[in-house]
Amino acid sequence: MSGPSESDGGGASETGQAAAEGEDLGDAEALYWRAARHSVGEGVPQDDKEAARLWRLAAERGHAGAQCVLGDSYTTGAGVLPDDDEAARWFRLAADQGQAEAQNCLGDCYSFGTGVPQDDQAAARYFRLAARQGHPGAQCRLGFCFALGRGWPQDDDEAARLYRKAADQGDTLSQYLLAICHEEGRGVPRDEKEAARWFRLAADQGDADAQLKLGLLLQLGGDGVPHDHAEPARYFRLSADQGEMEAQAQLGLLLRFGGDDDVSKDLAESARWFRLAADQGDAISQHSLGCAYLEGLGVLADPCEATRLFRLAADQQMSE
Repeated sequence: MSGPSESDGGGASETGQAAAEGEDLGDAEALYWRAARHSVGEGVPQDDKEAARLWRLAAERGHAGAQCVLGDSYTTGAGVLPDDDEAARWFRLAADQGQAEAQNCLGDCYSFGTGVPQDDQAAARYFRLAARQGHPGAQCRLGFCFALGRGWPQDDDEAARLYRKAADQGDTLSQYLLAICHEEGRGVPRDEKEAARWFRLAADQGDADAQLKLGLLLQLGGDGVPHDHAEPARYFRLSADQGEMEAQAQLGLLLRFGGDDDVSKDLAESARWFRLAADQGDAISQHSLGCAYLEGLGVLADPCEATRLFRLAADQQMSE
């Protein structure tokens, strides 16, 4: 959940902050903004415990935004001891007042069974309430419910429609999931060019999975997607730097063999990326790194290490 905002507070921020400066402890809005200032250290010492204390006072006076933020505090342990039951209780109080973020958070509670019994139908119901208010995270989660048939009948068309609503608001996960829909033709016509467009939007917001998928699409080319050498390497590296195993393996391969004039061969760097992916259990990288040790490609030749890596890769293939 994001930090306190004007919509959380349920009123104009200038009004709330002015009341906060007046030290009116009976005013829930004033308490809310005093808590917000302590939360971020704006004009006062940063103090999560004091923020949680003030949010509780505002929440007990019925302030929906404070109830929601207090629920999040119990989820994360910011200023209070973590307590899933208390988190769900405060989310419910805010959700019952129509607070969209709280409805989304309570949907998560039901989805994962944290603080409440796990209940897909209740989760989908709360996601729908928040989605109808335009909450992008709830639209994405409700879309996922339709995609998997959790809490609602399975419906790819409705899933794609909801992903699009959230994606148009800049929701990164929805952009990625909508790209998958276009790539696979689920709920929308199959369209690799449109898939690449949505992958790029999510990738440029830093989504590692989208960076990998865009790199693969650009590397292979396709309907309306021009083949490219330099761009895949750039997106593989962005994804690999975040620890994405397959991106590390793909970058290792690109650097092992080079990419025409766009990607220079670098055997030592290739071996480094293969090592990172191999350490995460990628069988292809274990085999490729084994070859590097056997032939001395970017590393000192070491037949024993090569044998060890070949065995690791083989054991995975046998288990499959």
